[in-house]
Amino acid sequence: QAIVALNDAVWNGKALDYKTQKLIAIGIAASNADSRATEKQIMSAKKELGVTRDEVVDVLKVVLLTSGMQPFNKALQIANKVFED
Repeated sequence: QAIVALNDAVWNGKALDYKTQKLIAIGIAASNADSRATEKQIMSAKKELGVTRDEVVDVLKVVLLTSGMQPFNKALQIANKVFED
């Protein structure tokens, strides 16, 4: 119950809409070079919100500038895989 309540509190969309929050989550996961979290975030954003590959790539460009080439490349490979399906 606590996890569900926390999830609801985080994804409430008061100042930022849910889609924007999800794109931020993708960027954070990618910046951390966390392949599993990046894939889960991209997959759920695509499925739940219709996020496009172009939107994800825009987020990943910010990752490139802030976290470097390695996290960017890793996340881009994941995004390509998710959007191939």
